[in-house]
Amino acid sequence: MILSMNTTRTLTLTSGETLAMADAPQTNGHGLRGQVLLVHGLGEHMGRYGHVIQHLNDWGFAVRSYDHYGHGRSSGKRGCLPTKSRLLDDLALVVDDTRKHMSTDTPLILLGHSMGGLVAARFVSLNIRPVNALVLSSPALGAKLKAIDKLLLAVLPIIAPNLAVANGLNANKISHDPEVVKAYLVDPLVHNKISPRLGKWIMDSGAATLALASAWRVPTLLMYAGKDKLVDAAASRMFTGLAPKSMLQSTCYEAFYHEIFNEVDASPVFEELRAWLDRRF
Repeated sequence: MILSMNTTRTLTLTSGETLAMADAPQTNGHGLRGQVLLVHGLGEHMGRYGHVIQHLNDWGFAVRSYDHYGHGRSSGKRGCLPTKSRLLDDLALVVDDTRKHMSTDTPLILLGHSMGGLVAARFVSLNIRPVNALVLSSPALGAKLKAIDKLLLAVLPIIAPNLAVANGLNANKISHDPEVVKAYLVDPLVHNKISPRLGKWIMDSGAATLALASAWRVPTLLMYAGKDKLVDAAASRMFTGLAPKSMLQSTCYEAFYHEIFNEVDASPVFEELRAWLDRRF
């Protein structure tokens, strides 16, 4: 699933570090309906979303994607964070840069998967920058942690915050499609690293986002996998029960694994996404 794009950019931070970005304009020959900003998951990169981007382009949406710090072609030690707020700070920079290149009346939609879904949801919950809508794909609102993992995350972020270790994710559980799994395993830009600081951020931010769900004020589409082995689907169910019904449409794809856009038959997911976007934009 190679990323199809028209332009690539590098966003240079004041620290001298860089974030890799790509822009894909809408391709349906009609007016622009909105700007989507795609936020990828742990260990992967923006290049795995070519088919998602193509659908959005065909429906009239421009798409910008970027690689997180420590991921893909962006700067940083794989799976690590120099500060607890780095992922949110980077998203704010990307949002600001994106708005510089779009009309003020163009809607901005965040679309985040897994850890990227958590980043986007936390970003929205804190109202760091205003956005018009949010799409969440199997967001990491809850992590599957054993008691020993919780103990380590209470200690290691203090004594060794950027000790990169294997994240323990089972690639065979990302999708029922063996070709998706094969491509993931041989992708040179995919890594399996995570640091204690990043792990603790994921754990803490999921709980903090759920705590603010009842005050949700951004229209949100939440789609998640019922047989998710990588994040806790129960957290998405909890969010569904807490968020105002006027702000949330939520669907559990009961038979799916984690990467709902990459399942053997992902057509129901794309159909729901398109219908939800059509109603709003």
